[in-house]
Amino acid sequence: MELFCSHNFFVYLQKFGIDMKKLFLTFIAIIMGFIGLAQNQAIGGLDKIKINIILKAQSDAVALNRMADVFSTKAERRDFVVNTLKHQAEESQADLINHLNDLKTNGLVEDIRPLWIVNSVSCYAEGWLVDELAKRDDVLAVYQVDEFQCVESEDVDASVERGDGREIAENVTKVNADQVWALGYTGEGVLIGLIDTGVRLDHADLQGNLWDGGAEYPNHGYDFYQHDNDPSDTHGHGTHVAGTIVGNGASGTQTGVAPDAKIMVLKVFHGEDNLTEPTMWVEAMQFAVEHGAEVLNMSLGQPMPSASIKLMMRQACDNTLASGVVAAICAGNFRQMSGLSPKPHNIWSPGDCPSPYLHEDQMVNPGGTSCVISVGAVDFNDAIASMSSFGPSTWTDVAQYNDYPYSSGSSTSIGLIRPDVCAPGVNVKSLDWSSTSGYCLKSGTSMATPCVAGTIALMLSKDHELTPERIDEILENTAVKLSVHKSNDFGSGRIDALAAVIAIDDDDVEEIDNDGFVIYPNPATDVVYIKNDDTETMCTSSLQMYSIDGKLIKNCVPNHNQIRIDDLEHGVYILKIETANGYHYKRILK
Repeated sequence: MELFCSHNFFVYLQKFGIDMKKLFLTFIAIIMGFIGLAQNQAIGGLDKIKINIILKAQSDAVALNRMADVFSTKAERRDFVVNTLKHQAEESQADLINHLNDLKTNGLVEDIRPLWIVNSVSCYAEGWLVDELAKRDDVLAVYQVDEFQCVESEDVDASVERGDGREIAENVTKVNADQVWALGYTGEGVLIGLIDTGVRLDHADLQGNLWDGGAEYPNHGYDFYQHDNDPSDTHGHGTHVAGTIVGNGASGTQTGVAPDAKIMVLKVFHGEDNLTEPTMWVEAMQFAVEHGAEVLNMSLGQPMPSASIKLMMRQACDNTLASGVVAAICAGNFRQMSGLSPKPHNIWSPGDCPSPYLHEDQMVNPGGTSCVISVGAVDFNDAIASMSSFGPSTWTDVAQYNDYPYSSGSSTSIGLIRPDVCAPGVNVKSLDWSSTSGYCLKSGTSMATPCVAGTIALMLSKDHELTPERIDEILENTAVKLSVHKSNDFGSGRIDALAAVIAIDDDDVEEIDNDGFVIYPNPATDVVYIKNDDTETMCTSSLQMYSIDGKLIKNCVPNHNQIRIDDLEHGVYILKIETANGYHYKRILK
C-alpha cells in the first residue's frame, strides 16, 4: 500500500505550512486505529500477538450506579463498586484463565493479565488461537492489540524563561484559579491519577505534590508498559501536564491550577518513541480507582478506534463513573485532519465517551452516561485552537450501546455533543522534563485537559463528596459561553474555576440553570411539586420522566402541580416539561 509517497504531494502540503512529521504520525495513528478487529473476527499468523478477550459477563453500569447510590460517602461507594466488579471478574474469568494457563504450559500463551474494571483478559498468544478463543460461549469479543505512537502535542519552544518569583502562568489566571486560592481552596487533600508518559519525579515544582504510595509504590506510581515501579518521564508530555495540575511555582512560575493537590503517576507509554495502547490505559484507570484517586487526567486517546476498542473504553468509563470517580479526557488534536476523520469520527477515544451529566441541549438525543468530561482547547482570546478535535461522536457502531445516533443535518439525531467544556491549550507554559527547574511551552488539547482536572481538584477541596455528575453539571453551567448552545467546538464553553467553586454552595441545580421552574423537594421520596411563576413558560401539556441513561420511564400528568414518584427506584431522573416556548429539563433525585 502506498502511503502518500508522491514528492509533489508533500511539496503541495508544505506550501500550506503543514508539518510533515505530524501529518505522517497522524496518518499512522489512523491506520493503527483500523487494526483492532471487530468482535470475534479471526486473526491469522503463527507468531505471538497481544490480544484482548472481552467476556460476555459485563456489569450493568446503570444498575451498579443505583445500587451504589445507597452509600453515604464516596469512599464507601468506591469500595462497594470495586469489590462487586472484582467478584464478577473472578467468577466469570475462572474457566478462561484456567484454559489460558494450560496453553501457557505448552508455550502457546504468555503474560496473562486479567482486568476487572472491564471484565477482560489480555495476553500474548499464537495468532491461530484467536479462532478458538472467539468461539467460547463466555467470550464476547477478541481483538488484536497494536501499539501506536500517539500524535504529540505541539512544542512551541524548547524552553522559556523562569518566572521572577511572582509570576502565575496565563492559563491559570485566565480561568480565575488564583482567585479560588484566595478563598482558601487549593486542591489540598485531592488525589489525581495522571495517566500519561510519566513525570520527572525530581522536578522542583512537583516536590510535595506526588502521591505517597508507601513501600509498595515508592516512586509515587507505576509503569504499566514496563510493569515496574519506575514511572519516570522519558518524553516530557506527562511532566508538562502534571505541572498544569499541581506545579507549585518553586522555580519561579506558578503553573499549577491546584498547587496543593497530589499526583499519582501512572505511566502508559514506552520511552522516547511514545508507544502505547489502550489496554494499558484501562489497567491504569483500574489502579487509580482502587488506590483512591478522585480524578483522572487522560491527555491521550485512540484516533479512529475500532468498535472493540470503543466497547472496552466505554465499559471502563462506565464502571469508573459507578465508583464515583470523574475523568478529564482530551478531545484530541485532529481538527486539521477532518478530510481523513470527518464527524462523527474526529474525537479520540475515550474522549468520545458520554459525560456524567446530560446537558439540556443533548436531551433531543439522550443516551447513557460515563465518567468522561471531554475537553477541547482554545487560545487566550477564547478562539478555538487550530488542532482541537470537533464532535459529535456516535455509539451506533457499538452494538452493546447503540446510542447517540448521528445523521448529518438532522435536528434530532445529533450524535453525542463533544467536547463538554474547553480550556486554554495554546502556548501553555508548564514544566520542562529536561531539567529539575525548567519550563516550556506546549499546545494541544493535552494542555487544556489538566486545566480542567486542576479545576475539579479545587472544587473537591471545597466539597469532597461532589459526585461526577454534579462536578460536570457545575463546570458546564458556569463556563464562559462561547456559543449560543452547547456546541461541537467549545462544548458548554471555557471553564471558570472561580464561578464553579462558588456554585458549589448552590445545592439546588434549578438556581444554576434558572428557567422559571422550581422542582421541590429535591431529593424527594414520594411526591415532587412543580412551581412556576412565569406564565410564558408554564407547562401546557404532559410531562415525561427519563432515567439517567435516557430511557423513557413514564408519561406524567400533573395533579395540582404534583407528580408522584413513589413507584420509582432510587436514582437520578430527568423530567421533560413541555411549554409553549419549547421543552425544559429538570433533574430529580430520589
